[in-house]
Amino acid sequence: MPLRICFVASEIAPLAKTGGLADVTGALIRYLEGAGHDVRSFLPLYSSVDLASLASAPVDFLHDIPLEMGPHRYRYSVVGARLPGSQATVYLIDCPALYARGRIYTTDPDEHLRFLALTRAAFECCQRMGWSPQILHCHDWHTAFGPLFAKTLYAWDRLFQATRSVLTLHNVGYQGVFSAAAVDDLQLGSSRYLLHQDDLRSGFINPLKHGILYADAVTTVSPTYAKEIRTPEYGMGLEQALRARGDSVLGILNGVDYGEWDPRTDRYLPRHYDAGRLAVKAELKAALAARLGLACGPKTALAGVVMRLAAQKGVDLLIQALPHALASHDLACAVVGSGDEPYERALAELQQAFPRRLAFHRGYSEELAHWIEAASDLFLMPSLYEPCGLNQMYSLRYGTVPVVRATGGLADSVQLYDPASGTGTGVLFKEYSAAALERALGAALDLYADPAHWTRMARNGMAQDFSWTRQGAPYVELYERLAGRPAGGV
Repeated sequence: MPLRICFVASEIAPLAKTGGLADVTGALIRYLEGAGHDVRSFLPLYSSVDLASLASAPVDFLHDIPLEMGPHRYRYSVVGARLPGSQATVYLIDCPALYARGRIYTTDPDEHLRFLALTRAAFECCQRMGWSPQILHCHDWHTAFGPLFAKTLYAWDRLFQATRSVLTLHNVGYQGVFSAAAVDDLQLGSSRYLLHQDDLRSGFINPLKHGILYADAVTTVSPTYAKEIRTPEYGMGLEQALRARGDSVLGILNGVDYGEWDPRTDRYLPRHYDAGRLAVKAELKAALAARLGLACGPKTALAGVVMRLAAQKGVDLLIQALPHALASHDLACAVVGSGDEPYERALAELQQAFPRRLAFHRGYSEELAHWIEAASDLFLMPSLYEPCGLNQMYSLRYGTVPVVRATGGLADSVQLYDPASGTGTGVLFKEYSAAALERALGAALDLYADPAHWTRMARNGMAQDFSWTRQGAPYVELYERLAGRPAGGV
């Protein structure tokens, strides 16, 4: 039976994107809409949203709406836009005072207000539509107060009487903490006692923690990550709150949009291939190497890296391990990424030290990211932690062998190759160290030197199915369970 699902997120691809959050929300909305569900999504109308490229129009009954948050007064209107690739409507909250800025995220003192406003606007637009969602699906800290607002600010409205809430944790490292001095911005009034009192006394408010406390269900983007974040090593201070939720916390591995990421149809590639035409992959490799100025002969292994340059991604391990690996192996490396300035500088220096062995593109290029996935022999992801990760799943589809640290979604999506049985899809290592990464890279290169094993491993990966057709079904099952559950108190 079709469900009514309200999506509230700070990013939805392709309208607004800084990373994997956008890819997941955009793909999941398309899956749900394609499966016949009534999905209505709410997103800020950032300056970067290209309305001219969208089928969009102002919503006449959602115009110049007042919004009060403590001492702050705003007015917003709503533009409805068709999510490309689907019939789903995304409702863009047009409030220039909050969203007309140079970047999606800022360090401005009103950052918490920008996303409290988004969350509040989602509820109030539902009210003006007369639309009663069965599921309120919130994502990360930006909209994590949604579950508490459903139980407090909007509990009086029978429209939300049957609404059940889901909070998805895409990365618990980002929690949106702001000063307790801004507590009035939440407008909780007599329900203020529901806030985490120890945190208040310590002078701060943690949005993500409140989502964990009050959502009817909490999901993470991989089963292993759901276990890891209950421990001090990975919980980022939220492990106690997560353990307290017990079975209400579950991991659902992200899916991949094979409409965008498939070597048989990739719009960025001049030639296409599948598991039976891997020779084309070698031709693409030669073309990319020439483009990037890499010395990459027929037997040279090409390693690809596409990542945000942050400590979480294990960039420090790459910087430590690559000099010896490049000097001692027939190996070249293509890196695309931007982020922390010291990492950008270190990679630029590596490129200078190994000008024909390493190419570094500072910034992000969707076209180059697709080329690297298609042309590389192996793909490096030595993450300190990885809630899910998508590039390793892209790599598998492209016959590019992932070399990954066994954490989070990397452990759930890549299986260690066993030469004896010919099973497995990649190379994994556990210890977080440059030495462990070098050993894993050496093991991968030993396999690369044996074409029979390498081809078998690549084809095993290409046979994996991480489509949203498979990965989206557990979300629907969760929604259906929650929609049949009696209301809970706070």
